[in-house]
Amino acid sequence: MEYPVAEPEDPLAAVWADSAESVPSRAAVQEPPAAALAARLPDAANLWRTEELLDRGLSARQILQLTRAGALVRLRRGCYVRRSFWAALDADGASRCRIEAYAHRCLTSSTGAYVFSHTTAARLHGLFLWQVDDTIHLTVPFLPSSGGHARDVKAHTRALAPADVVHVAGHRVTSLARTAADSCLVLNYSQGLILMDHALRLGAGREAVELECARLRRAPGVAALKKVVAHADPLSESPGETLLRDLVRRLRLPAPQLQFEVRTRLGIRRLDCAWPERRVALEFDGRGKYFNYAPTAEAIFAERRREKALMELGWKFIRVEWRDLFREQELKTRLLRVLGR
Repeated sequence: MEYPVAEPEDPLAAVWADSAESVPSRAAVQEPPAAALAARLPDAANLWRTEELLDRGLSARQILQLTRAGALVRLRRGCYVRRSFWAALDADGASRCRIEAYAHRCLTSSTGAYVFSHTTAARLHGLFLWQVDDTIHLTVPFLPSSGGHARDVKAHTRALAPADVVHVAGHRVTSLARTAADSCLVLNYSQGLILMDHALRLGAGREAVELECARLRRAPGVAALKKVVAHADPLSESPGETLLRDLVRRLRLPAPQLQFEVRTRLGIRRLDCAWPERRVALEFDGRGKYFNYAPTAEAIFAERRREKALMELGWKFIRVEWRDLFREQELKTRLLRVLGR
């Protein structure tokens, strides 16, 4: 991808300057009220480049007025989003919107040879990301000699084969296996394990990921990648389950069976982690378990019925929350007590 040495001049550059000379007083330039200006924004879109807003008949000063009034949010230089749309997004939606803003801005400022990669590609693939920032990662044919990238953009130049590039949500993105491997190079072990578990569950293929490891044998971070691959397991269904399973391993406790199925009077029920020979179940209780899929009272009632049906068969339960994952000694003591060791 060829990047210009300097980003195209933003028509708002003078307006954003702090000098009094660059911004005439309100008395000198009478502008329509912000509400009237906001009515000029197209209903069919929520994201615009500066030139698109100028083409709608808005001046640079009026765009600034809309931003200050809260009708627009400036996501990056030369790209704006409708405030009401932005405010309704959750954290993941906001991160995806930042990616869309980058792509939309680049439509008229680059040749489009870049490929979203690493954790940016992971976000577009829908992979679990735990405590990961919004840095935009790209893989490009070569780096520009100087400039060309905003501070929140990280460019990489590792070669891409045709099979390494797929299309996701209208964007050129690294494949699932390539994305998982690349991401682990820029994440810590726990973050990488969460992402890798999910990538394998979505079909990345362990052989494909191991091939990426072989290609990266001299790359910085490959040792952490190999450790992640060695301990990854697609049977973990959430970030909390991944961290809990790995904590049990690190505490040198017997390895539990994941997603273990038990036949009860209510039908087949699955356990996050289980030691069937001792009839001990280890369950991770994240908020999503009760809040994301059904009304809270209904979800808690269903979970209680499930637990009672299993307890009738002699099962004991150890329930773990997020905070317990960081109280290792306390959790190990609880597990040893129930496991009878």
